[in-house]
Amino acid sequence: MKGMKSLTKYEVFLPADYYEFYLQDEEAEGDLADSWDEEAVNRLLAITDGTIGVGTASDYDVVVGIDITDNEPDDNLKEWDKVNECSININSGKLVVAGGGEYFPDAKRIEVPKGTYRVRVYYSGLDELSEDRYGDEDYYKVALWLDSEYKPIKRLK
Repeated sequence: MKGMKSLTKYEVFLPADYYEFYLQDEEAEGDLADSWDEEAVNRLLAITDGTIGVGTASDYDVVVGIDITDNEPDDNLKEWDKVNECSININSGKLVVAGGGEYFPDAKRIEVPKGTYRVRVYYSGLDELSEDRYGDEDYYKVALWLDSEYKPIKRLK
């Protein structure tokens, strides 16, 4: 992608139990229970201190691409169904990527420099759901880059 240098790339398969997965600072105790209001459900994104909840279209395993970059992506959003941005503070230096019902100690950990990150979440295949929402074609990508300040949620598409 033009303007985005990917420092590290991951692809993880997560159980999207409860139609969600999480990005969380390893030391955060963020509870998203009160964050999933009507607006958050509509945008498929909820946040609380140190935790981001990403809503999914299916309640099964999903594929999530994760790019840790050195700057904000300059990419074409046309290929995506929805795109959101938010911020997260990672004070521990470890980003946890976990499925909705995944046992937290077993979840994927990604070492990153401590700091405030801007996070862009891309969603595709949201309209390609089977009636049982099992084995669907939804796909998610997350790009993270260090940012100078914590900023509010922004819906890009």
